[in-house]
Amino acid sequence: MSFQAYLDNIHAKTGKHPEDFKALATEAGVYRPGMKAGDLVAWLKAEFGLGHGHSMAIWAVFKDKGWV
Repeated sequence: MSFQAYLDNIHAKTGKHPEDFKALATEAGVYRPGMKAGDLVAWLKAEFGLGHGHSMAIWAVFKDKGWV
């Protein structure tokens, strides 16, 4: 599965893009610039039912965009 396919599947399941997750994580008090992957992954699993691989794909976008 390609990286884009992971993101497409996440969007199909949740209706959200990585930017949406950043905004929601900020509202929930989860997001902070120095956060660790485990913090985001645990929140994505609990709030959106994402699996570990899909949660890590969102983390990779956060890192790629320089948000963490």
